[in-house]
This record gives sequence, C-alpha cells and structure tokens, in this order.
Amino acid sequence: MVFTVKESQSVDLNQIRAEIRKLQSSIVEWRRILHQKPELGFQEQITAEFIQQKLTSWSIPHQTGIAKTGVVATITSNFPGKVMAIRADIDALPVQEANEVPYKSQHDGKMHACGHDGHTAIALATAYYLSQHKDNFSGTVKIIFQPAEEGPGGAKPMIEEGVLNNPDVDAIIGLHLWNNLPLGTVGVRSGALMAAVECFRLSILGKGGHGAMPDQTVDSIIVASQIVNALQTIVSRNVKPLDSAVVTIGELHAGTALNVIADTARMSGTIRYFSPELKTLIRERLAAIVAGICQMHGAKYELNHWQLYPPTINDRAIAELVSSVAAEVVETPLGVVPECQTMGGEDMSFFLQQVPGCYFFLGSANPEKGLAYPHHHPRFDFDETALGMGVEIFVRCVEKFLKLHNN
Repeated sequence: MVFTVKESQSVDLNQIRAEIRKLQSSIVEWRRILHQKPELGFQEQITAEFIQQKLTSWSIPHQTGIAKTGVVATITSNFPGKVMAIRADIDALPVQEANEVPYKSQHDGKMHACGHDGHTAIALATAYYLSQHKDNFSGTVKIIFQPAEEGPGGAKPMIEEGVLNNPDVDAIIGLHLWNNLPLGTVGVRSGALMAAVECFRLSILGKGGHGAMPDQTVDSIIVASQIVNALQTIVSRNVKPLDSAVVTIGELHAGTALNVIADTARMSGTIRYFSPELKTLIRERLAAIVAGICQMHGAKYELNHWQLYPPTINDRAIAELVSSVAAEVVETPLGVVPECQTMGGEDMSFFLQQVPGCYFFLGSANPEKGLAYPHHHPRFDFDETALGMGVEIFVRCVEKFLKLHNN
C-alpha cells in the first residue's frame, strides 16, 4: 500500500527533546551545505570530507575510505552492551536541479533529488547527540555513511570490507525521507518494505530486408512486439493475485527507415517483486517466453539478466521497536502509517540480509510550502522540520534497543 500526499499535517514538536530541538538550525545548515555539493556514487569525496571534519571536531572515532568513500563512526557508551548500527546514504543523482533556492546545487547536472543530503545531516546530528549523552545508553552505536545507493550500490562492498564487524552489529536501522507521506508521519512495517530490483537487456537478432518483401525476412520488430506483450502475462497469469510484482519494458529500439524491415531490435526493462520466492519463477518465465517466441519466428537472441538489489525486508521485532518509538514522536491524525510499501528498491536490503533491522519512511512533504514534488524530480525538496524528527527517532531507537537487550 502506497500513501500519497493530500494535505499537510499539524505537527507537534513537543515530543522532540530540547537538546535536539536546539540542533535543528545546525542540521538544516549541514543539509544545505551538502545539497550544494552533490556527488554521484563512489565519487563523494567532498561529502566524505565534510562528514570526517564534523566527526573529528566532535572527537568521535571513525574509519574512512570504506568502499572508496564510505565513513563509519563508532560511539561507545560508558557501559558495555550490544551494538546497534544506523545507516545513511550520501550520494546524489545525475539530475539538473530546477529549484531556485539559496542552497541550489552548484554541480551542473547533479542534484540531491532523493533526500540523501537530509539522511546524512540526520545521521551526523544523531552521532553528535549520542556522543554527548553516553550515559543514556549501554553498548555501542555505529553510524554508517554509505556511498552509491543510487547505483551501482555501496552497501554490499561495505559489508564485504567488514563494516558490520569489530564489533559485530546486533541490529541496524535506517530511514528515508519520503515525499509520498506528509510531514508528521512515519511509514513502517515488518516484512517487505521495498521491492527487489532486477534488470534485463534483450537483443532480438532477425533478418532484415525490404518492407515490401516480408517473406524474405525475420522481422525483429514483430518478434520484439510479441515478447513485450507476452511478458505482461508473467504477473497476470503466473504470479499469485495476492502477491505483487511488476515487469516493465522501459526501452525498445529498432529500425532505421520506414520501408526497411529491421534485422535487430533491442529492449531493456526492470522487474520488481516483494517475495524472494518470485525470483526464480520470474527469471524462468522471462527466459522461456523469449526463447519460445524467438524460436517460433526463427530469430536468435541475446538475453542478459541480473539482480541489482534484493527485497528490503524488515525484522518483525525491530520494526515493532521503530513503530513504538515513532508513535511517541509523531502525533498527527495519521501518525504511524502501517503497511506502507513501494515497488522502489534500496540496497539497505543487503544490510538487512546480514543482521536484524528495520528501514522506515519519514514523511517529509508539505504541499502548503510547495514541498511535495516526487523523488528524483528536478524540483524535489522536503520540509526540513523532518530532520529533527529523524534524529529524535534514531536516538530513541538506540536508547530503547540497547536498554532492552542489555539488562
């Protein structure tokens, strides 16, 4: 179920502790500095340096250069205990910003059009607050500043380089500022929150010829058209009606002239699903449909199919923890929005495959201020009131989890 913004919410900030409210102006400042200097995946040198400077100034131990540009801060309390991690992505998108704001992107063709600048600022403020209040929790908190979420994916290489070890992480949480939900709401659920992302490229190799003599050809456009239509039956006739899946063809290219039958057609697309069990089914049906239609027409083909990210699946216990904390922080007519899902994908999924955790949406849209454009849009922006709310939720999750598991 996906909720979209209809109206802004009346937000009560009284549940955010005074020390975090005092940080709000700094969090906004950090976010706007980062917004002006967007960098693509594995190129986040300026962003990483900014994070390092802040952590160093606060005397927070940290490691750098993990998966090229990743940074990990470690905050150890005055009491021994479990380890919780917080993950924030730091990369931007290849989008030309259309907003006319004082903090507009200064890097041509690049923009924080998905809120990662806000995620980074929230994580920095959380690190600062926890470092100043080590008596409020027992154990250790790792703050993971991850590169390249938008692609090709920085979570997996960070894991491979040991980011979840020394000390070993017992649970992990992360958030996404979400303009599909209004300010003052949190979307959280156990189980699948976001979908698997798979991609494929297909070349149909036919036999070209004159448009007036189709009997001498193998028309790659005819073959490609039938494949496009047939692929839609995977979801409608092979996936259970109560499951969710999507097969989308995003590109189709063929032909050079109106009276020439094209010998080659190329297409590419994406596949999305929540249930891991659908991975094999959809792959097998895709391959069978392509092979069958090509054989029927006497065409050859080249199919390349790969998974980008697995489904983002939340642990039930950690999702309940986040939900209980969110209910204490957000007090609006909607408040906590259960069963919130999207077919978008996230490489937070790789972390959740390794340790129990929860990824959740923090409502950030405010239509009354013109802050409701969708993610990846050149005019995307969000209500910065959400930044302090994100810090409060992170801090309370740390305190509550470590208290529950260290007694």
